[in-house]
Amino acid sequence: MNQDQLKQMVGEAARDEVLKLPTGQILGVGTGSTVNYFIDALAGHKDHFAGTVSSSNATTERLLKHGFKVLDPNDVVSLPAYVDGADEIDPAGHMMKGGGGALTREKIIASMAKQFICICDSSKQVPVLGNFALPVEIIPLAKGIVTRELEKLGGKVSLRLAKTTRADLNQTPSAAFVTDNGAWILDVAGLQITDPITMEAQIDQIAGVITVGLFAKEKANILLVSNASGVDRIVL
Repeated sequence: MNQDQLKQMVGEAARDEVLKLPTGQILGVGTGSTVNYFIDALAGHKDHFAGTVSSSNATTERLLKHGFKVLDPNDVVSLPAYVDGADEIDPAGHMMKGGGGALTREKIIASMAKQFICICDSSKQVPVLGNFALPVEIIPLAKGIVTRELEKLGGKVSLRLAKTTRADLNQTPSAAFVTDNGAWILDVAGLQITDPITMEAQIDQIAGVITVGLFAKEKANILLVSNASGVDRIVL
C-alpha cells in the first residue's frame, strides 16, 4: 500500500468520524495532502454541516470547489471538531505541524475547537518530536534575532525558501517562502523535543515569533492513523 492509499484511507475514516456529529454544525478543516483526501471524501456530505472554517487559502479553494460554505473565523464562536494532519505526533498527542506553511492559521482554528482530530499514516508517529525540522513563523524584520535565539536551543536554523523551477535557479536566487500571512518561516533541524509544552511556550516568547509549529497546548484528542492493516482510532 503506497502513501497516497494510506492518506485516502485515513481521510475516509475521518469523514466517518465527523459524520457522527449532529447535523448543522460548523467544522474546522486543516491543510495538507492528507486533509485534501478528507475534503474529497466529505464532499458528498456537505449538507451535513452548516459551514466550515478553513486554515489556509488552499483549503478554502478546495472547500469552495466542492460546494462547502466557508465562514470567517471571526464570525464563529466555537467548533465541535477540527480535522488536520501532522508532520509528527508523539504518544501523548503533541504534534509538530507547519510543513505546508499554514501553522499560524491552523493553531488559531485548533484553539476554537472542542476536539482536535489528527489524521496521518503510521510513519508520522514518533517517540520524541524532532526528526522533522521545527517550523517557526516569524515577522521578516526579526529573522536575525529569532535565528540567534533559536540556535541557543541546539538546532540548525535555516530560512525556508520558495519552491523554484530549474529555469528559476538559472536566473535568480531563491526567494523566501511567504506564508498566507505575509510572513517567513525558519526551520529548526536537529532538535530532540522531550518537553513540547515548555518549548512551545519558550519559543512563543521570542520577539518577532508569530507561531511555533509545536501543537502541545492544542494537542490532538483523537488520532486516526492508517497502516497496512487499516485505520486505528486512538483516544489521547
